[in-house]
Amino acid sequence: MGMLTGRHRMGTAAFIMAASVFLSRFMGLIRDKFISYYHGATVESDIYFASFVIPDFLNYLLAGGYFSITLIPLLAEYFEQGEEEGWRFLSATVSWVVLIAGLLTAVAWCGAPWLSGIAAPGFDAASSARLTSFIRIILPAQVFFLAGACLSGLLYMRRQFAVPALTPLVYNGCIIAGGWFMIDTGMEGFCWGVLGGAVLGSFLMPLVAVRSGGGARLSLAFRHPGVRRFLLLALPLMIGQSIVVLDEQFVRIFGSLAGDGSVSLLNYARRIMQVPVGVVAQAAGVASYPFLASLLAKRDYGAFSTTLNTALRNTMLVIVPLSLWMIVAAEPLLCLIFQQGTFGAAQTSESTPLLQVMLLAVVFWGIQQIIGRAFYAHKDTVTPAVVGSAATLLALPVYWWLGRTYGATGVALAGTLSVVLYTVLLSGVWRRRFGSTAFQGVGRLLFRSVLLSLPAMGGAWFIVGQVSAAMAQSPLWAAVVALAASGCAFGGVYMLLCRLWAPEMLAPLGSILSRLVRR
Repeated sequence: MGMLTGRHRMGTAAFIMAASVFLSRFMGLIRDKFISYYHGATVESDIYFASFVIPDFLNYLLAGGYFSITLIPLLAEYFEQGEEEGWRFLSATVSWVVLIAGLLTAVAWCGAPWLSGIAAPGFDAASSARLTSFIRIILPAQVFFLAGACLSGLLYMRRQFAVPALTPLVYNGCIIAGGWFMIDTGMEGFCWGVLGGAVLGSFLMPLVAVRSGGGARLSLAFRHPGVRRFLLLALPLMIGQSIVVLDEQFVRIFGSLAGDGSVSLLNYARRIMQVPVGVVAQAAGVASYPFLASLLAKRDYGAFSTTLNTALRNTMLVIVPLSLWMIVAAEPLLCLIFQQGTFGAAQTSESTPLLQVMLLAVVFWGIQQIIGRAFYAHKDTVTPAVVGSAATLLALPVYWWLGRTYGATGVALAGTLSVVLYTVLLSGVWRRRFGSTAFQGVGRLLFRSVLLSLPAMGGAWFIVGQVSAAMAQSPLWAAVVALAASGCAFGGVYMLLCRLWAPEMLAPLGSILSRLVRR
C-alpha cells in the first residue's frame, strides 16, 4: 500500500497522471470497441450514449468535476491549522455532498421519463422508454462519484496521486466487465458496470487510500464555517456551465437530431480526440495545479508565472504535432480501433471527417485546461464560469444551425468552434488581468510547431494513401502498417526540421525523456 500512498513531486505526478489518462483512454477505447463490435452505430448504442446526458449534467450541476480544484486550497488551509480541524471540514463537506446529491438523484430518477425527452429529443417513443431505464440505472452512480471526489481532493492535497490515477482504470474495467457478463441484455450491462465502477473505483478505493495513508476520521457532520466558503467557491461552477464540460452532452443532444447512428459516430470520434487532450493537456493541468496553488499561497508570483508558462510551452511542444499527425491518420485510427463486427467500412468513412474536425480543437483544449486551473489557483472560480457560460450561450444556436444544416459533421464543427471561442475569451481575460508573462513565447512556439509539422503531414498523408491502396483487401493490417509508417515518417521529418531550424524546441523534450529514463 506504500506505493499507492507515497507523496510525489511535480514531474513524477505529471508522469503518473499522464500514464493514468493514457491507460484510461485506452480502456475507454476498448470499451467502445466492444460496443461498436456488437452494436456498431445503431439506435441501441445511441440510447446508451444518450443515457449519460442527465447523470452527467447532475454531476456538472454539483461541480463534481471541480471538487478537487475547489477543495484543495481549503483542505490545505484547514489541515495546516490542525488535523482535527481538517477532518471536521472534510466530514461536513462530504455529509452535505452526499445529502444533496442523494436528493437530486432521487428527483431525477422519478422524473426520468420526462428528462429522457430533453436528453434525446430526436428519439421515438420506444427508444425514449429504453433510455429512461438506462438513465435510472446510471443515476445513483453520481452520489459515489461526488463523495469519492471529496476523498480524492484530500489525496491530491497530500500529493498522493497513485490512487486517483487508478480510479478511472477500475471504473472503465467495471464497465467492460458489466457489458461482457450481460451481453445478452444489449447495452444494459454497461449501465450496471457504470454503477459498479462508481462504487468500487471512484469511492471505495480513495476511501481505503485515505485510511491507509494517515487514517480517516470522517463522521456525520453538517456544521463548519468552511462549508460556506467551499459553496462560494463551487457555486460559480454550478451555475456557470462551461462549453468544455457540456460539449459532450451537446454532441449527444444535437446528434440525436442528425439521424440514427449519429450519436454513436460522434461519440466514437470524440473518444479518440480526447486521448491527446487527456494524456497531454489534462495530465499537465492536474499535475501542475497543486504546485501553482502552493506558489500563490507563498505569494511567489514570479515562480507562479514561470511554472504556468512552462506548463503551456511543454504542452504545446507535444500536443501540436501529435494532433496534426492524428488528423492525417484519422481513418486508419478509426479502422484499427472500431472497424469490426457491426461497425463496417462505411461507418469508418462517415466518422473520419468527424474526428478530423474535432482534432482541430485539441490545441485549444490544451490551453484552456491549464489556464482554467491558473484561475482556480487564484481561488477565482467566477471568471471561468462567467466566460464559459457566455461561450455556451453563444454556442447553442451554432450547434442547432450547423447540426440541422450539416448533420453530424455540423455538430462536430460546432463543438470545435465553441472550444476555440471559449479558450480565446478566457486567455484574453487572463492577459488583461495578469499580463502576458504566462503566454510569453507560447504563440511563437505554436506557430513554428504548426509550420514545421506541415511537411511532416504531407509525407505522412502520402504514406497513408499508398498503404491503404496497396492493402485494400486487408483493412486492419493496412491500418496497422499505415499508422506505424506514417507515425515514423511524421516524427522523423518533424524532428529533423526542428533540429535544423528550431533546435531549442527539442531541448525540453530531451530533458523530460532523460528524467524519465533516470527514474
